[in-house]
Amino acid sequence: MSFLDHHFKDKKVLITGHTGFKGSWLSAWLLELGANIVGVSLSPSTSPSHFSLAGISNNIEDIRSDIRDIEALKKIFLRVQPDFVFHLAAQAIVRKSYDDPLETWHTNLIGTINVLESLRLLDKPCATVLITSDKCYENVEWLWGYREIDRLGGIDPYSASKAAAELAIKSYINSYFPIKSNKVRIGSARAGNVIGGGDWSSDRIIPDCVRAWLLNYNLELRNPNSTRPWQHVLEPLSGYLIQAIKLSNKEYLHGESFNFGPTLQSNQSVLDLVKEICKHWDKLNWNDTSKTIDNLYESNLLMLNCDKAYHRLNWHPVLNFEQTVKMTAEWYKSFYKDNSILTHSQIKEYCFLANKKGLEWAL
Repeated sequence: MSFLDHHFKDKKVLITGHTGFKGSWLSAWLLELGANIVGVSLSPSTSPSHFSLAGISNNIEDIRSDIRDIEALKKIFLRVQPDFVFHLAAQAIVRKSYDDPLETWHTNLIGTINVLESLRLLDKPCATVLITSDKCYENVEWLWGYREIDRLGGIDPYSASKAAAELAIKSYINSYFPIKSNKVRIGSARAGNVIGGGDWSSDRIIPDCVRAWLLNYNLELRNPNSTRPWQHVLEPLSGYLIQAIKLSNKEYLHGESFNFGPTLQSNQSVLDLVKEICKHWDKLNWNDTSKTIDNLYESNLLMLNCDKAYHRLNWHPVLNFEQTVKMTAEWYKSFYKDNSILTHSQIKEYCFLANKKGLEWAL
């Protein structure tokens, strides 16, 4: 039995946002580990969706509920009495936050507070990881990675709502979850730009590449030179799982935040990402539209410093940039050419590669 199996097998795990891209991959992985999953989410926002294709609803308690409905959420927490909670439900698209800032703030801030309020009802051990975003930092586009102690901020509504959620989390921990008298342990996680198979969201680079590849039209690159901490979806998920386990048995991690991202040397531009994926797909062409688009703000440079996760959680990324893109490209290629879903085989492949690197959680 592996390190992860030992801690999650037969445990009650509540996931908010389980029908989303990251949430569905996390659900698939926890099913592999033998967890009893309760998912709380709206219906998938895209068709097709990774959640539906991976057949996750057949093996979990699948609840359709909005995290903005606090009374419904409280009832779920009280009934389930979870051992672990992963909060991923969010309005996650930066440009959509400009169109509907109220929904973004209500979901990302008040939704997170509703989860915290629901946790207050528990009188049992429960390790909780609340996922925010790498964009919660006040991005001044310096040339080194942001640390967990750096200033929070955000120019666009999405980034600001995630920074506000971090402030709410810290406030609640200090006010309602004292380490000596409370059994609930809470931490937040901030991940870099995540890619992988099964994402069909609007206004994201990989889904945009997929649509251009399938329909044979030129991809429009708004910010080809913007640099991001690209990582495969399984990288931060491994971090969330390790953080939750260590929260459950190391009380000094209560209230701590962690960054999960690639090494600083692995940060690449949008154009680098597109060129790399072209090695695996044919017929993908693009246009640079950076001079002709609207003036909505998007950062040009964003990097994370993950030293804290390396040293305090013994977490390390497994894949390099080329492996990350290859796994992503192969997932879509297999789906569209063979109608085959590679999710579970890629989870196994990722764990195998982590084991070869000698990572604690994969042994």
